[in-house]
Amino acid sequence: MATPSFDQLLEAGCHFGHLKRKWNPAMAPYIFMERNGIHIIDLYKTAAKIEEAAAALKQIAKSGKKVLFVATKKQAKETIAEKAKSVNMPYVIERWPGGMLTNFPTIRKAVKKMTTIDKMEKDGTFDNLSKREKLQITRQRAKLEKNLGSIADLARLPHALFVVDVMKEHIAVAEAKRLGIPVFAIVDTNSNPEDVDYVIPANDDASKSIEVILDAICGAMAEGLEERKVEKIDAPEDKEEGEAAPKRRRVRRNEERAAAPEVEVKEEVKEETAPEA
Repeated sequence: MATPSFDQLLEAGCHFGHLKRKWNPAMAPYIFMERNGIHIIDLYKTAAKIEEAAAALKQIAKSGKKVLFVATKKQAKETIAEKAKSVNMPYVIERWPGGMLTNFPTIRKAVKKMTTIDKMEKDGTFDNLSKREKLQITRQRAKLEKNLGSIADLARLPHALFVVDVMKEHIAVAEAKRLGIPVFAIVDTNSNPEDVDYVIPANDDASKSIEVILDAICGAMAEGLEERKVEKIDAPEDKEEGEAAPKRRRVRRNEERAAAPEVEVKEEVKEETAPEA
């Protein structure tokens, strides 16, 4: 698990915060200094927080649970989609659908509509519809794919959320907090870190800053997934050895029984005697 160095974070511009007048006082522990009216983030703390978050996300990935990546801002969309796909995790880069977590069953119904439409195209039902109906269904399918296509494989609530810009994604953070889902987030100097479980203080507006942090995070998750694969390969061998032991014990018992002398069981027959007159 490679954590980005101080120089890599500096080169990516992770240290640039917002204007001093826009700061959130709760971010004071992560601010190094103020220069030309702009807050500068302490990159040593950023590196330490990246390492902490990466270790936690690695364990989540290793346990086979899902992490939902959320970033609807222009600078982060492509990076989030690329990195989330690399570790086979769901992501949201378009508008956050309200109630996605708190009303998850309804979202799943919308996702199932896509599957139903796909089945209609395969079994020939789609060909029997009128042009107008086909057009309406095609548009509906395209809209669902755009908004929910990236979470089609998310069958249950995610185990964690990774957010870029907690101010913009405040609805997602609020829903996760309500359900007790841990939140990992890149938090800038103008944001409130109190609702975030794993804070990564850094510039959340620069694409290079977001990319260098996601490289470290997704690299750690990839390691966790690889370790899970190795454990699965080793597990069947251990299982076979465990199943063989009872079989050996049963064979041994049968051999002992065959060698033991036969014991005749005699039944005692009681005769009833008539009472004397």
